Amino acid sequence: MSLVIMATGGTGGHIYPAVATAHELIARGHTSLLLGQRGGMEERLAAEQGLEFVGVDAGKLARSGQGRPDPRELFKAARGLTEARNVLRARQPGVVVGYGGFASLPGVVAAQSLGIPTVLHEQNARLGLTQRLAVRRARAVGTAYEQVLGLPAGKGELVGMPIREQRMPRAEALSRLGLRDGPLTVLIMGGSQGSLFLNNAVPDALRSVLGTQGRLPDATSSQVNLDFTRPESGGAVQVIHSTGPRWTAEVEPRVSDLPWYHAAPYLDAVAAWSVADLAITRAGTSTLAEAAFHGVPLLMVPLPESAENHQFHNAAAVQAAGAGRLVEQKNVEETLGAAVLECAQPGTLAAMRGAALGRAQTGAAARFADLIQRCLAGAS
Repeated sequence: MSLVIMATGGTGGHIYPAVATAHELIARGHTSLLLGQRGGMEERLAAEQGLEFVGVDAGKLARSGQGRPDPRELFKAARGLTEARNVLRARQPGVVVGYGGFASLPGVVAAQSLGIPTVLHEQNARLGLTQRLAVRRARAVGTAYEQVLGLPAGKGELVGMPIREQRMPRAEALSRLGLRDGPLTVLIMGGSQGSLFLNNAVPDALRSVLGTQGRLPDATSSQVNLDFTRPESGGAVQVIHSTGPRWTAEVEPRVSDLPWYHAAPYLDAVAAWSVADLAITRAGTSTLAEAAFHGVPLLMVPLPESAENHQFHNAAAVQAAGAGRLVEQKNVEETLGAAVLECAQPGTLAAMRGAALGRAQTGAAARFADLIQRCLAGAS
């Protein structure tokens, strides 16, 4: 069996697929480790997942205000490339797999410079900058979309978005998160590092419709029917909000008078998705894939600055499938509360849950592992 190195990092959207695929390959008898930015969140997540991690320098390719690459970042990238080459020479992997983002660049480029086979995974509908630099010499590309703009014809293979396909019994997940059984549970997740905008906007939006007691408006005073898919809630709501470590201290004082609102720097994602009846999120591919696997309807607030506005298009596709509602960031203050109430209409959550489950790409990690193994076989 072979060593497969996952070149990844930067954000959860790049790291979680690598973790899921690494576990799949290990289950098949291979060995695998994560190669990423020293001190990045990938180092923490690898430790949490029981995976070996090797850190190198990684320079961002973003341009400075003068429209040129920052020389300091270029220096980091060059140093990281040298460090990655040394790692690969010492470890002799059969394949290096790149997941996009600046933190994957040293490992992928180092592998290609040494003649080690590379495989890429592209999670978006448009090939990212790092992947464009590596795609010509890559053996294969696994994709999360049938068509990927910028990908040479015949180069890609649809495998889906590898995620942790783990569910937790509801009672266990509620206990782990310190939640009650019964209330409608709303998850707020702005990505692996949190979202400053959602942290600022969502508490006020939910307070405006749920009040200080965390209850949907009485059906006798509004047109909202409180049957939901969880009739035992009686209109009660509880919120779990993953703020990101940087911003917990800012969010907690703003919700301290709301006993139904639980803010934390970081949540056990499997537990959180396993109890969520509805989630308010950004619209990154990894988040959407996890929501689909768990059958969680979404209220999506796409990041306006996402490359090529891809999060808007991601969210639009989910909405078109009936699995969520798209709320533009510029309209959150006026529309998010109403969208929450809309999703509480009779049968709406049940219909959205079914549509979400219909979008699940179950088995993506296994399909991508199959692709990697074919490249391993071709390289031997």
